[in-house]
Amino acid sequence: MRPARVLLAAFALTAAVDLIALAAGSDTGHALAKPLLMPLLAAHAHFHGAPRLLPAALLLGWAGDVLLLSDADPAFLAGMASFAAGHVCYLALFRRYGNEDRAPNGLPRARPARIMLAGAYALALAGTLAVLWPGLPAELRVPVAGYSLLLTAMAYRATALGFLAGVGGALFLVSDTLIATGVADLPRLPRPDFWIMLTYLAAQWLLTKGVLAAARTATRPPVTSSGSAPAAR
Repeated sequence: MRPARVLLAAFALTAAVDLIALAAGSDTGHALAKPLLMPLLAAHAHFHGAPRLLPAALLLGWAGDVLLLSDADPAFLAGMASFAAGHVCYLALFRRYGNEDRAPNGLPRARPARIMLAGAYALALAGTLAVLWPGLPAELRVPVAGYSLLLTAMAYRATALGFLAGVGGALFLVSDTLIATGVADLPRLPRPDFWIMLTYLAAQWLLTKGVLAAARTATRPPVTSSGSAPAAR
């Protein structure tokens, strides 16, 4: 576990450097720190015994991060495709370890509550696309719509892993929406890249933590009626 802790500390330090660079307006600091972030988090997850799809999702995010350092449209599309592949990995993980029938507190979740949550994400998707659509370049409208649908599905399904992963999925949605507002030339917050990276890093960390916790629970030996795990053979 020691390598995992060291790598997590390195990720946190690099994230702090990146966010400080963005807050200070240092493009050089951001360009140096950003490519290190997801490999460090992926390595942390690996040494923590993560299922293979989790480091894969994080490394696909790394490829997207590097591609989005360029302002060229082909790089943007390739980066979006890489993130989309990462979302597919997350969806597979949520299917394997998630439980939509239970709320984050472990209590049973009623079907109406699941329907309301899905409806809220559907409304968020429709509203976001309605706002973005007029300002998006024509050649990006269909790819952005398809990516947004996949991203929203990932964010919704993340709730099946519990509170942390659910918040992580929602923050990923926020981060990518902030990117899209720039592409559509909509009003943005001051230092938009700072807020994009802050929400993105929190999202990836929370998703990682949620998947690791769910994977540990799934592989934990069942407890017998006496309250102890069965003896190993």
